[in-house]
Amino acid sequence: MELEAVPGVGAKTAERLRSLEDPERALSEGDVAALARAPGISEGRAARIARNAVRARHDEDGRFLRTDRARDIYESALDLLKTRAVTDYAERRLETFYPSTAESRIEEAREFAERAADRDPDAAVLAALEGCGPLVEPTGLRIRDRCLATGDAETFARAEAAFPELSVELVEDARDLAELARGYSTVVALDESYAGLDIDGDVRVIPDPEAHVEEVAPERLLAFFSRNRERLEAAAAVHEAAGMDPPCDLDALRDALGRIDEDGSVLGNEALERLRTAVDDLDAAVSMAESAANDHLRAAIQQRDVTIEGADLLSLVEQGARVDSLLDRELADEFDEAVAAARERLKDALAVDGYDALCESVFADETMFPVERQDDAVSRLRTELTAARDRTAAELKQSLAADLAALREPVERLVAAALELDVELAVARFAADFDCTMPTFGGSGVTVEGGRSPLLDVPFEAVDPVDYAVDGVALLSGVNSGGKTSTIDLVGLVVVLAQMGLPVPAERVRLERFDALHYQAKSQGTLDAGAFEATLREFGELVTGAGRRLVLVDELESITEPGASAKIIAGILEALAEDRATAVFVSHLAGEIRDATGFDVQVDGIEAVGLEDGELVVERSPVKGLLARSTPELIVEKLAESETEDGFYRELLGKFE
Repeated sequence: MELEAVPGVGAKTAERLRSLEDPERALSEGDVAALARAPGISEGRAARIARNAVRARHDEDGRFLRTDRARDIYESALDLLKTRAVTDYAERRLETFYPSTAESRIEEAREFAERAADRDPDAAVLAALEGCGPLVEPTGLRIRDRCLATGDAETFARAEAAFPELSVELVEDARDLAELARGYSTVVALDESYAGLDIDGDVRVIPDPEAHVEEVAPERLLAFFSRNRERLEAAAAVHEAAGMDPPCDLDALRDALGRIDEDGSVLGNEALERLRTAVDDLDAAVSMAESAANDHLRAAIQQRDVTIEGADLLSLVEQGARVDSLLDRELADEFDEAVAAARERLKDALAVDGYDALCESVFADETMFPVERQDDAVSRLRTELTAARDRTAAELKQSLAADLAALREPVERLVAAALELDVELAVARFAADFDCTMPTFGGSGVTVEGGRSPLLDVPFEAVDPVDYAVDGVALLSGVNSGGKTSTIDLVGLVVVLAQMGLPVPAERVRLERFDALHYQAKSQGTLDAGAFEATLREFGELVTGAGRRLVLVDELESITEPGASAKIIAGILEALAEDRATAVFVSHLAGEIRDATGFDVQVDGIEAVGLEDGELVVERSPVKGLLARSTPELIVEKLAESETEDGFYRELLGKFE
């Protein structure tokens, strides 16, 4: 799919999407997580791009929802789905579902929904999903002991883009490489021409570094897995709880994660830990060994009685001898013992093999008091230990990174499967919570059996089921608060959900595939002249539009005077009937509109069967061919029934006949 062919994707957005590994796949599959990894693309925007890509793939214009109230119904349906998702990803992914006019898209979404309906929203799976989320790339990584080198400007630019965590250097010849090797622990040459050259230092020739990330920049893989540890562990737990077949060995994944520290360092290697400790504790270990040697000599001196003949003392002074000479003559054995003990103490403290000679050189054989370390020897020991530590760490990083490189693509699929499961479970929970079924497409109009609207402000269990069918145009009459608005809300909702390819809250629904939904909500009062004219213009465009339309209108008569309203609505109904649209107009003027209409318009009624304790008792399913009585008529009828003789109320009731 050409990126800029997607509505809403301009040149700048397309350029950002091209930074992804496979943007075309992400668009075709609606992979919101992958699209959101493009620079500057939020999850919300990624969902909109994915939805537009789906529309473009099915050649749709996205104009099914033609009015604000129609869009409100869709948003309400979407919210019911999204509140049943655990992860933010699933919420965004659900936004890629929309009421479609394309049969191919509806079937595609239905296949997804039917598969989702078989899922079991087990509590353990939902708990595991709490920790799931799209994988993220680590930021701010910088590798300072290694660099890339090339003599080619194009290769230089490619390497800078591919390895932002490394320095990339331009070189002219082997001499430049050797100079770099003196400043970096490792130099990776990208030109094959340098292969086979004898250059001092760690210089490696890797012409295709992108294919050997585990060798060139193992820290990148370590940081990636460290940064995503919790999400990977959660995705693994989801697969186990749901009984899904994982795309990688979960034990191997957990073992690899257990070998990485929070900062991406390698854990669990005894030799490396000893070297790290030795470098960190070197000064303290030398000081302790030095102090122990001096304590030993001090105690020996304090316990010795040294007698010097006058002639010997004079001879020593004449020879310029120091106290050290006296110590060497009198305490040579004790000094040797003290230095030997200091050397052993240093070796034991460092606890690393192969450094005995360097440890011994820290304390000289020359007799002196106090015993002092040899700073040059300490520096050499530190350099050797540090080099060994870094060399061991690099080898371990590369070894672990090689294992992780084999897991990199499988864990992408591991997490993607867990997140997609959350989307499916949201649909499954929606279907279960609202007793949904998959609708059937065919015929004309809409038929709803046992429908219950989850949009009502009452517990779903308390909602009375409604049966209603409309084919062509119809007027819906009924008492106040009898359920007229909730009935057309239900019709609008099942049509929106059905054309999203999702299950609907009813025992059975059959409908034709509509090209547009127009839902005119109830006006909040009589409109002024300008607003009234604008409303009529909307209906003028509606009745002259093309395609199979579902039109739902709630008490249009409230926009102007009742007498004029009845005539206007009658004219609209005539035009819609002529155009073979499907329409339901809720009105308290159904009788007047019927009389003004130039054809035998269908009138349905939500019938109130009586009053109990001042409350209406209503049969919620509309009755075909019934002009429902109004609330005032019912009240007058109740009063007339209580009269013992013919009187005012009976006469008043006669006015309704």
